Amino acid sequence: MLQKKKLTSLPRPLSLNDLSSSLSDDTNVRVAYKGAPGSFSEAAALKAYPLCEAVPCDEFEAAFRAVELWLANKAVLPIESSVGGSVHRNYDLLLRHSLHIVGEVQMAIHHCLLGLPGVEIEEIKRVLSHPQAITQCEIELNKLGVVKESVEDTAAAAQFVASNDLRDTGAIASARAATLYGLNILAENVEDESDNITRFLILAREPVIPGTARPFKTSIVFTLEEGPGVLFKALAVFALRDISLTKIESRPQRKQPLRFVGDPGNGSAKYFDYLFYIDFEASMAEERAQNALGHLQEFAPFLRVLGCYPMDNIL
Repeated sequence: MLQKKKLTSLPRPLSLNDLSSSLSDDTNVRVAYKGAPGSFSEAAALKAYPLCEAVPCDEFEAAFRAVELWLANKAVLPIESSVGGSVHRNYDLLLRHSLHIVGEVQMAIHHCLLGLPGVEIEEIKRVLSHPQAITQCEIELNKLGVVKESVEDTAAAAQFVASNDLRDTGAIASARAATLYGLNILAENVEDESDNITRFLILAREPVIPGTARPFKTSIVFTLEEGPGVLFKALAVFALRDISLTKIESRPQRKQPLRFVGDPGNGSAKYFDYLFYIDFEASMAEERAQNALGHLQEFAPFLRVLGCYPMDNIL
């Protein structure tokens, strides 16, 4: 009875249908994240704002809209993993929505194999988790010879095992998820790579004021016209000013994705038209960053600053 009470008292994830009301006057910071309580995204939100009220959402877009509609003050969402690579969905949503990047959180991800109390690891025949978590723990899971099944979230997998009293089923999730859902940790650090780092972005309605007292990072997105060496020229505006790039990501444009080169209908070539996302180590308060973007604007038809924010160097 105690375990069931604990499970039902956890907050229900917001869906897009819930985002029609306004945020009440609350002195606490409300931070939206995707997933269930006990997820690594919740842990990232609590690392950024230890005293916050973490608000679970069932989709990335729901977290964006929760901030836009004042249901939350901030959103903390994953953008890249050292093992799984970039989270492309969130790159696309950054462009679609008008939120600003105001910070970043870097977290070491340590996966645990969880099971019901009293269950031994040899009894586990099936393991549930997010697809990336399963991939990141493939070596250990293959040793156990279990059936692997994907669900939307690591914490949701733990919740499902606990709620349904599945004695032959385990979950790959965090140690916090074990505590929240009354599960035992059958094995710790089951990830294949010990250096498993995920970087999260902190999003808000208003930007932060750039400073120079501590290291800042700036994120931008831009497009380029067709031409020889045009991407080289774009990157050179930073190199000429001794600005280090920390991330380059390209995404095909959703609207009019194909670029026609030559005479249409007469042997013309078709290429994807790309958006380029770049992170660089400089503050917009610095003249060199302002000059670099001014130079880039000379040949970039579209340029948008997604955010200028303090760097996070603490795991």
